[in-house]
Amino acid sequence: MNQTQKVALVTGGSSGIGECTVRELLGAGFTVYTAARRVERMQPLAELGAHVFAMDVTDDASMVAGMERIIAEQGRIDVLVNNAGYGSYGAVEDVPIDEARRQFEVNVFGLARLTQLVTPHMRAQGSGRIINISSIGGKFYEPFGAWYHAAKFAVEGFSDSLRLELKPFGVDVVIIEPGPIITEWNEIARDSLLERSGSTDYAKYARRAHKVLTEFDKPGRASKPEAVARKIVKAATTRHPAPRYPVGRGARVITGSRDHLPDRLFDQVVSRMYGAR
Repeated sequence: MNQTQKVALVTGGSSGIGECTVRELLGAGFTVYTAARRVERMQPLAELGAHVFAMDVTDDASMVAGMERIIAEQGRIDVLVNNAGYGSYGAVEDVPIDEARRQFEVNVFGLARLTQLVTPHMRAQGSGRIINISSIGGKFYEPFGAWYHAAKFAVEGFSDSLRLELKPFGVDVVIIEPGPIITEWNEIARDSLLERSGSTDYAKYARRAHKVLTEFDKPGRASKPEAVARKIVKAATTRHPAPRYPVGRGARVITGSRDHLPDRLFDQVVSRMYGAR
């Protein structure tokens, strides 16, 4: 196939990493479909040539309809970028279990359901690429992020197992692990932290953690979403993609530290950073 014939679907295309990924894939010659709940925010992408439509990754009917539309219009799907996701922070004791479930519905089960929907088409083609946006948060941990980290740890394990299942059929599974990135994700995460735990017994430590998360939005502390988008395009186009790509300022250092430091020492490092010791 010529590159211009390849068809990609990017979820969470209304902002941040998803929006930048759509732009990069269009520039690389892909036919790009992108979905999000906020369709109006994707109008600039439509003007660039992307096919935009509404999708809620917690609603099965909308995911099925979206995939049926792509196959009806293009006859194939070559790349799925599972980017939709969010972080909601707070002490485990303070976060309602329904909110914890929602994080798994969006970050894990929505990703898994779209994977189920594209897999038969990719197997039939004998080719395809599923790119799951995880996080360095799928490798390490921090106070008040238990539910988010648990979901990203799940994405890592799901993707590793899936990679082995689909390899015999010519379908590659790639994990992208962004470090600190300048998007609205950080603001949502840290604001939810104060909302959940800012006036509970955890308040003192929650305020310290909020300050740390705020620091990551300052120049020089985080990377731009374009850096992640370029890595996604590399994963989508290179002949033999790596199983995972850490990307962004400090991503390799953090994941490498977690791999090599004993748990107790890593606990001390994180606790000191967040002022929770």
